Amino acid sequence: MDPPGIVPIYLALTGTMDQRQRSRAALQATCLSLGVITLFALLGQQIISYLHIDLAALQGAGGLLLLLVALQLLTGKADDPNEAATSNIALVPLGTPLLAGPGAIVAVILFVKQAESNVDYLWIALAIVVIHVSIFLVMRFSGFLVKILRRGGIEVLTRIAGVLLAAIAVQLIADAVMGYVAVFESSAGASVW
Repeated sequence: MDPPGIVPIYLALTGTMDQRQRSRAALQATCLSLGVITLFALLGQQIISYLHIDLAALQGAGGLLLLLVALQLLTGKADDPNEAATSNIALVPLGTPLLAGPGAIVAVILFVKQAESNVDYLWIALAIVVIHVSIFLVMRFSGFLVKILRRGGIEVLTRIAGVLLAAIAVQLIADAVMGYVAVFESSAGASVW
């Protein structure tokens, strides 16, 4: 999770909103992310085991979803008021998969799996809360950039955010493919021996 890194995407997605709506979107996105990350911290391993999902599949799905959002930012469809009225950007894509994305979900599952004592679980819980408070504060007080950049600057920032988001999406998809390649190579190597 990257509090400063979310600012350009947050501003691009909320550029047409007033300050009150942006603050509400920041709070909703943070709460959703906190809920998703907490859920996966508590039950993540059981969820992916029950559904027979590989972590690589989770990364690939998140990458595809982010790629769709990136295309909307690049083509200007994120600025269309008719599009914005039909969905809540605070939930998708801000809350998930940008904040509570595949990387954060996989990381929290792995950290919980490696925890050896109650103190380790306490540190993980504290880290989850601190990062979410940081994310909320960064998004909440990024509004001063809107005053500086104005409408034209937000449009440029939207396109840049779209390119960056597309790169993140492609990286997630590539990581998922490489994860499957590694599994395939290890199973092929095991079958040869």
